[in-house]
Amino acid sequence: MMRLRREDPRVVGAFRLHRRLGAGGMGVVYLGADKRGQRVALKVIRPELAEDQEFRSRFAREVSAARRIRGGCTARLVAADLEAERPWFATQYVPGPSLHDKVAENGVLPAAEAASIGAALAEGLVAVHEAGVVHRDLKPSNILLSPKGPRIIDFGIAWATGASTLTHVGTAVGSPGFLAPEQVRGAAVTPATDVFAFGATLAYAATADSPFGQGSSEVMLYRVVHEEPDLVGVPDALAPLVYACLAKDPAERPSTAQLAERLGEIAAREARGIAAPAPRREDVPKSAGPLRPERPVGRRAEEYAQQRTQRGAAGPGTGPSSTGARGSTAARTPVPRQGSGARGGAARTAPGTPARPSTGSRSSTGTRSSTGARSTPAGRRRRLIRQRIFVFVTVTLLAAVCIAALQGCHRF
Repeated sequence: MMRLRREDPRVVGAFRLHRRLGAGGMGVVYLGADKRGQRVALKVIRPELAEDQEFRSRFAREVSAARRIRGGCTARLVAADLEAERPWFATQYVPGPSLHDKVAENGVLPAAEAASIGAALAEGLVAVHEAGVVHRDLKPSNILLSPKGPRIIDFGIAWATGASTLTHVGTAVGSPGFLAPEQVRGAAVTPATDVFAFGATLAYAATADSPFGQGSSEVMLYRVVHEEPDLVGVPDALAPLVYACLAKDPAERPSTAQLAERLGEIAAREARGIAAPAPRREDVPKSAGPLRPERPVGRRAEEYAQQRTQRGAAGPGTGPSSTGARGSTAARTPVPRQGSGARGGAARTAPGTPARPSTGSRSSTGTRSSTGARSTPAGRRRRLIRQRIFVFVTVTLLAAVCIAALQGCHRF
């Protein structure tokens, strides 16, 4: 918590403000209390945004979403005033750190604890989706770990199920690394959109990092759409389920009810120290790729995304593709190396003539052809030995013939 600043209000509605809890793109969140002593988290829209109708609409959606959700998975709405000069609303104050802060301060969560928190969050998402709401910005900083269980907060960009993203061309609302591919593309959001963010959040709890690494927004959004997640460090008990949540195709992701059931089982098994069984068929997406993809980092990552973006704008046949074992932008056919003779020198072919595989080239299965053994050192040694034996036998026979002829001459 932070002290109130000079420009901060001291009283909003029936609540007296005591501390700052944080600030975001839409407004500032304060810790307040009413006359009965009930503590609330009160969000007030920024002055410069209060006159913006789009921001007012988003704020109204947040209040509407909070009112529609039932159950203990979210902070209960206490009061709101959408017609005020600076619109605000207050929810029940949830004591406890965010999942982001807990991991940052104490390190990654054990498999049992991560699965337990995940099971509770999945049950919470069931209630959210039953209310016809998609959160659209689920991430570690929007999950508070209260003594009574995790709570989902900040429905500022939540929207009704089936609605498209409210963005301009080339932009996306949300947090890179936790956005689903369909959000980046501007397609309709569904409960499966939150499942993708849930998988990325669970991976963060187990690794203290996004499954798509770090980088600029452009790099992160590119990876989300075109590359497979890196789940190195995620416990074996959780990795298949997390990977299923991060499937590019929303239809391949598990439902929140399935997540709650499976994570509950994993939490109980991990708490008893029982080894994880083989992953279920439904826990692994059909388009499963490697759990340890290779990707550039640092400045190379920036250049990588820029090159891919430029190729995508070059025209058909060069643009990015959403498939590929390692998230490559296009399927590429490797050009085989041509060899000539035992040394494997470059063989030149006329334009338009199909290249013939050399005798020392490998087949597509990784094994050598029947003639390829000649170009190996062992093959050359065997051939040299055979040649020496042939010469030795030939010389011996010639010598025997000559000796026999000389003996015949002496007799006569």
